[in-house]
Amino acid sequence: MTETTPGTNSRLNFTLSAKGDDLASSQRMALQPSLALRPVDALLTDPDLARMPKLVVNTHRRFQRIEGFGGAFTEAAATTWQQLPPAVAQALLRAYFDTEAGHGYTFNRVHMNSCDFSLGHYAHAAVPGDAALAHFSIERDRQALLPMIKAAMAVAGRPMKLLVSPWSPPAWMKSNGAMNNGGMLLPEHAATWAQCYVRFIQAYEAEGVPIWGVSVQNEPDATQRWDSCIYTAEQERDFVRDHLGPALHAAGLAHIRIVVWDHNRDQMVQRADVVYSDPEAAKYVWGCGFHWYVEDHFDHVGLLHDAYPDKQLLFTEGCQEGGPHLGEWAPAERYARSIISDLNHWTVGWIDWNLLLNETGGPNHVGNFCSAPMLADRERGELMPQASYDYLGHFSRFIHPGAQRVLCSASSEDLACTAAVNESGSVAVVVLNRSERAHRFVLRIDGLATVVSLPGRSIASFEDGLQS
Repeated sequence: MTETTPGTNSRLNFTLSAKGDDLASSQRMALQPSLALRPVDALLTDPDLARMPKLVVNTHRRFQRIEGFGGAFTEAAATTWQQLPPAVAQALLRAYFDTEAGHGYTFNRVHMNSCDFSLGHYAHAAVPGDAALAHFSIERDRQALLPMIKAAMAVAGRPMKLLVSPWSPPAWMKSNGAMNNGGMLLPEHAATWAQCYVRFIQAYEAEGVPIWGVSVQNEPDATQRWDSCIYTAEQERDFVRDHLGPALHAAGLAHIRIVVWDHNRDQMVQRADVVYSDPEAAKYVWGCGFHWYVEDHFDHVGLLHDAYPDKQLLFTEGCQEGGPHLGEWAPAERYARSIISDLNHWTVGWIDWNLLLNETGGPNHVGNFCSAPMLADRERGELMPQASYDYLGHFSRFIHPGAQRVLCSASSEDLACTAAVNESGSVAVVVLNRSERAHRFVLRIDGLATVVSLPGRSIASFEDGLQS
């Protein structure tokens, strides 16, 4: 990593998003005039400045490396994308995946078999009793999902990590005979189900889409009215140990990461502990995935790291439920608060849910409509970026894959913050002002400091322009 020696003529670039009366009047990732950095002693000798709140970054105290940020390719997102005019569809991809003009997303998710954000139920191994998987097919994915993924890869122009998650095995492999409403994987089909992961990975790779990892099951403790399947912690442990892990290794796919849990933070410690406490299961597992749909429990993220520091932590899904929430600012702040807190508790990557939905918050085959950072007005053929899109960009645009989180803290509870040093040596700091009032504070990075003013309900990212 390049070490940068700051000088007294150093500048700090400053990007701001702030709430207005509506999205049109809000500041949307607006570049601000650069801030001059001065030696700390020159600032703190001023009595007024000495009494200000402090936000302090120490780049010499370093923690986890960041894998990246991104969102989910779902059938809903992909079919909505295909319905856009070609120029608008390309603009959507640039907004998310372009490294210069967009968010530079590199860490994304896709569902295996259908999920609630599909147009209906489907399974890649749909023929009952086909234990040999003679009829296994990803033809459904070739209609929308794979075209969108491939187009995104072309815009990104660099390797993309893709996490595969199933919402349900095929109905014939389950105790309830249905993809909806929970049910469990029947033991006699466990080996065949493990081979489905192998076949899916191989099929995608044959399409030129490499897979980074798989989670065992999306939300394994939730009986949903949509595609779902229940695993106890012990069942998940045994499936990884006896079937999924060995199947991947036997197929030459030992490089594929296995993520357990993939559900809310509330139970992540006890669920992962059951798997990690079994050495034969744990040897196959890269880490624990988690969502945000209950109480925050950010402390659980750090607690699991403290108990098992050799295992990784990955936020695998979050969105604002209950419709599209057009023009609302609160979902954006929910994103920022979660990302900052998760990163500060050792999370290495953060994956949003649907990359794109239509103006209703769908399509969704059970009416479980939600918001997304980008919504599409189908009648007008236009994109409707939401504030959450801008807030996500304050992280993904400035904290790059391979960055290392560094020590960062604020003396005011109104200010939430995180910071990282990129592999280039640049320092990125993200600050959320979650109060209604403006805040003026001293931002200190190692031996240099400046005074910052943030309006109420705003987020800012700072990237150094240090000169040696």
